[in-house]
Amino acid sequence: MSYSPPENETIKERLWVVSELYYPEETSTGYYLTKIAEGLADEFDVKVLCGQPNYFRRGVRAPKHEIHRSVEIFRAAGTTFDKNVIPLKLINMVTLGISVLFHAMRRFKKGDRVLVVTTPPIMPFIICIASLLKGTSYTLLIHDNYPEMIYAVGKTTETSLLTRTVNYCNRWLYKYTAKIIAVARDMRELLLKKTQGLDIPIDVIPNWAELDSVSPMPRSENTLLKELGLEDKFVFLYAGNMGRPNDLESIIEAAARLIDRPEFHFIFLGNGAKLSWLEETVSTRKLKNVTILPPSPRSKQIVFLNACDVALVTLVKKMKGVSMPSRTYNIMAAGKPILAIAEKGSELDLVVNEEGIGRLVEPHDPDALIEAIKDLHQNKAQLPEMGENARIAALEKYSLDAALAAYKEALK
Repeated sequence: MSYSPPENETIKERLWVVSELYYPEETSTGYYLTKIAEGLADEFDVKVLCGQPNYFRRGVRAPKHEIHRSVEIFRAAGTTFDKNVIPLKLINMVTLGISVLFHAMRRFKKGDRVLVVTTPPIMPFIICIASLLKGTSYTLLIHDNYPEMIYAVGKTTETSLLTRTVNYCNRWLYKYTAKIIAVARDMRELLLKKTQGLDIPIDVIPNWAELDSVSPMPRSENTLLKELGLEDKFVFLYAGNMGRPNDLESIIEAAARLIDRPEFHFIFLGNGAKLSWLEETVSTRKLKNVTILPPSPRSKQIVFLNACDVALVTLVKKMKGVSMPSRTYNIMAAGKPILAIAEKGSELDLVVNEEGIGRLVEPHDPDALIEAIKDLHQNKAQLPEMGENARIAALEKYSLDAALAAYKEALK
């Protein structure tokens, strides 16, 4: 006997959110996809297909199946080797991809909707295959553009066979998607070129600031600066992933050249593929003006994001249209000026200049970076205004409520 719902009961459309990372993972992709899924649960019957934690929460074994904050979660099996070793990361991607495909074929139903993020990059292709076979429609959430990411970090060239192959596969992927959501305007411009002739709608929904847990606090009360003995220094903070797409080299070169300027100090807090290089270089060059700290949980952001005069956000060359560092928005929530290392016309450049919250220099130009560092120090009376601008922009433009409203509209 079939079930007939009461006339006043609304049947929600089923929405699958597919991501390698999800609660309890706290790394940015896991955090953002968790908030999106939970925020959409009032309008959709939200189910999540994800892997086990493998970043900040690596080693934690979450339940294979659970319901958390009105979202039903299915965790697929897969290896969780060290993600910073490329061959091991590839093994993780393949094993998780096979497992996700198995789950999708088993659980997707005709008419379901799917939101899939480009982390890892093979995940959208897995979901495309499953969607075509099961009769579901999928929306792509682009956090990083490939193959552009690969040749930006020097692992291939723009004309290589790998690049041509990925571009060909992307055209197939885009052809069947219902919509693309990009997290930045420069990414949308790149995607418009890549999807030319396919007539695919592309929305821009930026990531957001954690305004409920990150806010400005007086520098004089910052416990981290006191612990490090840096209260009287002019401090630059790099907090977040130290990955291949991030220009750390320019910062270290600038620190080395400013070693005779004791008023300047640089803090690095986080983890990533470049951490070993960073530690070795700081030790070898005896950079006493650099402090390296391990990652801290998101719950401590209000402390470490306020442990500076200026925050650093960096990208290497060829990253315009490829990615937008989400840490930018929490720095803004903390009311901190930003010294950005990125290409002109990038989303990072647009945000910094539109909101009047800092300075921008091109990647791999330590001379320009040093000049910007000196300029910010010389004109430090302007920093409070930059910080206030940053906080106002976070409140007015980059809130969770604004993002969720945009996702609900995009997924109607």
